[in-house]
Amino acid sequence: MKVLVAVKRVVDYNVKVRVKSDNTGVDIANVKMSMNPFDEIAIEEAVRLKEKGVVTEIIAVSAGVTQCQETLRTAMAIGADRAILVETAVELQPLAVAKLLKALVDKEQPGLIILGKQAIDDDCNQTGQMLAALADLPQATFASKVEVADGKVSVTREVDGGLETLSLSLPAVITADLRLNEPRYVTLPNIMKAKKKQLEIFKPEDLGVDVTPRIKTLKVSEPPKRSAGIKVPDVATLVDKLKNEAKVI
Repeated sequence: MKVLVAVKRVVDYNVKVRVKSDNTGVDIANVKMSMNPFDEIAIEEAVRLKEKGVVTEIIAVSAGVTQCQETLRTAMAIGADRAILVETAVELQPLAVAKLLKALVDKEQPGLIILGKQAIDDDCNQTGQMLAALADLPQATFASKVEVADGKVSVTREVDGGLETLSLSLPAVITADLRLNEPRYVTLPNIMKAKKKQLEIFKPEDLGVDVTPRIKTLKVSEPPKRSAGIKVPDVATLVDKLKNEAKVI
C-alpha cells in the first residue's frame, strides 16, 4: 500500500514570532523554519506502518517556496521513500493546498493519506477535511491511534467526551493529533541517505490547479499586553475585586 503524507514548512515552534512593522503579516526574514510538528507526527506514523509491513511506499508532499525542499529532505530522513514539491511563491490557503493534494492523490492513487491536524502558523485545521470532501474519501480527524488491517483502517480519535473509534474503508484521509506518537530523532546517516532520494518538482499549472488566494489578510497585530497580576490577602478582597474592578461576578 502506498501512503501520501503532506508536510508544511513553518516557523520553528521554539521561535518567538514577530509582526512586521507595517502589520501586513509575520516577519520570517532570517527566522529558523522547520517542519510543522503535527506533520512530523504524520510522517512518523507512516514510517511505523511501513515497519509493520502494512505500507510499501511513503511519499512526502509539500507545497510552497523552493526552500520547502529542506522540509521534504527532513521527511525523507525520517523515512519517506520519495518526495514531491509543488513549487509556488503564491500564499497558499487551505483550499488551494487541498486542491493540489487532490490532484496528487489522483496521480499517485495512494491507499492512505495522512496529514497533521493543523499547522502551527495559521491554525486553520481545514486542509484534511477539504481534501476528503474534494476526493470523496472517508476521513478521521484528530487521530490518537491508527491500525490498518484487511483493507480497513481503525482510527481512535479524541473527542470532547473521551475517545471515539472509527472504522474506514481504504483509501481514506487521516489527520494526526499530538498523542498519536512521538517522532524519532533524525540521525546523520539518514540525513545523508535522504539527499540521494528522489524529489520531483511540479508547478500548480502542471496539476491544473488555480491557487489564487480567496481570502485577503487586512491586518496582523500582536495581542494586547497583559497587565501584571496582584496578590490579595484574603478571599473577601478577591471577591470584592472580581465584583467591583473586574466585574466578572
